[in-house]
Amino acid sequence: MGKLFGGRNKYRDEEYENEGFDGEADEESAIGQDGEASWEDDSAQQAIEESDIEEADGEEGGADEADEDGDSAEETDEEEDGADEVDENEADEEEDDAEEADEEEVDEGEDDEEEEPEDERRAFRRRRRIRNQLICYSVVLVFLAALAGCGIVVGSRIMRNVKARQQAEEQARLEAEAQAAQEAEEAGEIVIDAPESYDTEETETAEEDYLGDMVDACISEMPLQDKVAGLFIITPEALTGVGTAVQAGEGTQTALNECAIGGLIYFDKNIVDEEQLKQMLAGTSSMSRYPIFLAVDEEGGTVSRVANSSIDVADVGAMADIGASGDTAQAHQAGADIGAYLSGLGFNLDFAPVADVTVEGIDTLGSRTFGTDPQIVGSMVAETVSGIEEQKVSACLKHFPGLGSAEGDTHEGRAEITKTLDEMRASDFVPFQQGIAAGADFVMVSHAVAVSLDEEAVPSSLSKKVITDILRGELGFQGVVVTDALNMGSITEYYTADQAAVMALQAGADMLLMPEDFQTAYEGVLKAVEDGTITEERLNESLERIYRVKYAGKLDEADMNYR
Repeated sequence: MGKLFGGRNKYRDEEYENEGFDGEADEESAIGQDGEASWEDDSAQQAIEESDIEEADGEEGGADEADEDGDSAEETDEEEDGADEVDENEADEEEDDAEEADEEEVDEGEDDEEEEPEDERRAFRRRRRIRNQLICYSVVLVFLAALAGCGIVVGSRIMRNVKARQQAEEQARLEAEAQAAQEAEEAGEIVIDAPESYDTEETETAEEDYLGDMVDACISEMPLQDKVAGLFIITPEALTGVGTAVQAGEGTQTALNECAIGGLIYFDKNIVDEEQLKQMLAGTSSMSRYPIFLAVDEEGGTVSRVANSSIDVADVGAMADIGASGDTAQAHQAGADIGAYLSGLGFNLDFAPVADVTVEGIDTLGSRTFGTDPQIVGSMVAETVSGIEEQKVSACLKHFPGLGSAEGDTHEGRAEITKTLDEMRASDFVPFQQGIAAGADFVMVSHAVAVSLDEEAVPSSLSKKVITDILRGELGFQGVVVTDALNMGSITEYYTADQAAVMALQAGADMLLMPEDFQTAYEGVLKAVEDGTITEERLNESLERIYRVKYAGKLDEADMNYR
């Protein structure tokens, strides 16, 4: 048993010696030495076979010492049986101490020999782990690099294929257009290419949602007073109280702070020169808390506030002359010219074109209309609308349901349309339908009485049957409905300013143009909302239409193409 556990006892000897237990250490050392002696004998025998004679002699000396260790082990056994005898023989203990010192020197040498291979093995295992890790990392990096390379190659091939397909499609389109142009040229026809549309249904839906969110956010934060004021378009004189407005100064700023008016309309007297007009419009726009309509009557011909002033702009001529030419391209160019100079000056709403169909023998509108043929008038109106609105100016069709056959002048008093509903559908409604299809933002409703449309014989601008049932219901117009000027005799002779304003809103109108007395009309509408005659939801419906046009114009200015 001593041989089997000799190594372990040796380490316990060192622990006990370090802790100061001398007697117990001697006993344990004696047992450990017996085991080590046997190990030394075997080692000595191997050393004799592998080494020279001197090394063998050294090993044999170590073996002799190991034999003495065996004697000590026997003594240790006897000491364990009788500890008293160990205490009596101090001389033997001194000899044992000397022998243990020699043996410790041998043990330390042996421990060094054992530790050295263990350190080397640990170092070897550590190097092996590091090598294995490096190999793993290298394999992973190579795999990732190969994967990335494959992705790049595949992506490049896909892009080349897509590009090649696009080029092929573009080439085919160009060849088709060239072929069509050549055929048209041979046939002596003029081909006007329609502008390409890059909007997809998904993009249009997203843009519509975004515009709707902007409008809802604006309206939801408006106080009631601002909502009511936002339904009116008045002159700058009615807003500020001055005799003639030719600039936007402190008076304009104060008035706009007190009244968030929906729009202003300008006439000849407000125009001095180009620089003055630009500064006045820009200043007014910047002072308004909300987007504001800056409007003018610019039809071409006799009714042209800007073209007939001192400002040098394109003269498009009378609409009757363009209609007589039968060339719709002239109508489009006229609209584009008008829209361009109005936009350059700062206007964003033009009360044009006139969509009325003239009737033989009735010359109320004179040269302001495109003619007597509903189809020709409709084509001219549609092209004029497109030309104006391409320049980021809103066009307004007037005067629904049609003044061409009206007997009387709405400026002076009552005017009446005697046509039947079917007759109006076949003639007067046609230009309005085509203008709506072309994208007109506004339709102006006249004060003429159309008995066949409303048996109550109220002015069309105050008739729910004309505005809601026919214009919106039958013709499908979803834009802004504005009344003709409410200061005309056909209104003022029969209704007060507040009565006319409330009736127009109840009929379905969105904006009220130039009431006879703005303050009275404004307070009348506000009172009607407060007492429940008109609901606030009804105001919100009109404001939503109004602000869709206003914010679409703002987005167009930022080139976001939300129209």
